[in-house]
Amino acid sequence: MSVLVARTGRHQQRYENGYRLVAGCVPFRYKSSDDCVDCNSEKIVEVLLISSPSGPGLLFPKGGWENDETVEEAAAREAIEEAGVRGDLVGFTGYYEFKSKTHQDEFSPEGLCKAAMFALFVKEELELWPEKSSRDRTWLAVSDALGSLRHAWMRDALECFCKWHKEKFVDGTR
Repeated sequence: MSVLVARTGRHQQRYENGYRLVAGCVPFRYKSSDDCVDCNSEKIVEVLLISSPSGPGLLFPKGGWENDETVEEAAAREAIEEAGVRGDLVGFTGYYEFKSKTHQDEFSPEGLCKAAMFALFVKEELELWPEKSSRDRTWLAVSDALGSLRHAWMRDALECFCKWHKEKFVDGTR
């Protein structure tokens, strides 16, 4: 079994017009609304949130998009590194701009970031992952997740995910 290691450092980091480029995802799964095996029960969407090593509130996995990977590869990598999950990127939910207090540098002195966020249908939860010692993961219903997310831009990303999911899966286009 190979050991997964989180990438560190900024030497490969992408920047554009003073923004640090970030990739992340809204990891999701389905849970039945009841325990009846033979019922045609409605499936409830749950999203995976992770704790932050730097303070209270929960987050979606996200991090720097590096020069040697596509934005999709970066989003999938961050899901493994920070949340210990693998799955399929099934949709793009949008770009979100925010200001980072902890990631100011010579290329983005203001700490400006632009995150590309994707919907990740989780197929596997790893027992061991690179940031397991510094992060907890929690599955929550969307309504609970909205109240638990630390950042307003992540709440916006979750609302866009919900609209995307409804159009793609609930309204019968798939």
